[in-house]
Amino acid sequence: MLDFNSQKPPPCWPIVWDSGSWSPGFKGPVWDDCEARHEQRCRFPLIIPLLRPPSRALARAPPEEEEEARARPKRGRVAASASEAMTRPPAAALPPSPQAVRLLRLGRAAYSASLAAQERCVRRQREGREPAAGRLLLWEPEGPVYTAGLRGLASSSSWASAEEEARLRALGAGFERVPRGGLLTFHGPGQLVAYPVLDLRRFGLPLRGYVGALEALGVGLCRRLGLGLASARPPPYTGVWLGERKVAALGVHCGRHITSHGLALNCCTDLTWFKHIVPCGLEGKEVTSLSKELQRHVSVEEVTEPFLDVFQEVFKCTLIDESPESKDACLRE
Repeated sequence: MLDFNSQKPPPCWPIVWDSGSWSPGFKGPVWDDCEARHEQRCRFPLIIPLLRPPSRALARAPPEEEEEARARPKRGRVAASASEAMTRPPAAALPPSPQAVRLLRLGRAAYSASLAAQERCVRRQREGREPAAGRLLLWEPEGPVYTAGLRGLASSSSWASAEEEARLRALGAGFERVPRGGLLTFHGPGQLVAYPVLDLRRFGLPLRGYVGALEALGVGLCRRLGLGLASARPPPYTGVWLGERKVAALGVHCGRHITSHGLALNCCTDLTWFKHIVPCGLEGKEVTSLSKELQRHVSVEEVTEPFLDVFQEVFKCTLIDESPESKDACLRE
């Protein structure tokens, strides 16, 4: 049995949070002193297995030293409880501070033109010529095109073979091999395509957290439009889902902390183009659109402003529309 009135305190003892207070199951002068000091200085998790009591000789510091210790910045904080850690919003949705992001509206554009504009923005961001935290390129493909990502190019399958490319081109679509994650997918009129070119260091995001933020963006938009079943799934089912149907595809690239490529949301897309491929390599999964799910025509123009609102909420940023002069300079560079 521990003697809490002895001159030599024990090395440690168990403490459990019980009904709103620390309850060690015993009381004594050492416990009273320890409880008072830690209520002033610390917050503990739900269960703390061990706590070292203060030495009898150093049980109470002078008031001025205690005030100085309280003023020092803490090195970190443990979650207040296991349940809090589970219910806290993901880090992807909580960047450390607001950021300014320039918005570049490309309108209807050829896939090659959008890639060229994206490359210029990436180059400017890497060279430090951008005062903002990045740019958001927003556009709608003017024609049908199939794109194969890095996984498709590295795969031994036929998804990115010359024969497959010839077959898809014969349908009247373009075919591009691009340095992004993912396999084979389709882009065409009726899609809202977003290419965030962001410096992840400015947002305090790891790459996985950034992908989660893009998924949260798509889910938030769908729910704002009345599609409450929208959800994200773990890999390999990256994207935005409505039940078993995929409404938005994700494929990103990140080099030296700068992101490119991004998200394609089917608004009023002709879904028959997806029937000629296995979208994203997911056998047996259906692709859908906002128009099909809401049973009415949903244009890219209708979705754009809600999309931008949710983007600002998820990334905690302020979008600034590019002036015509700045937009022309970026596109001509």
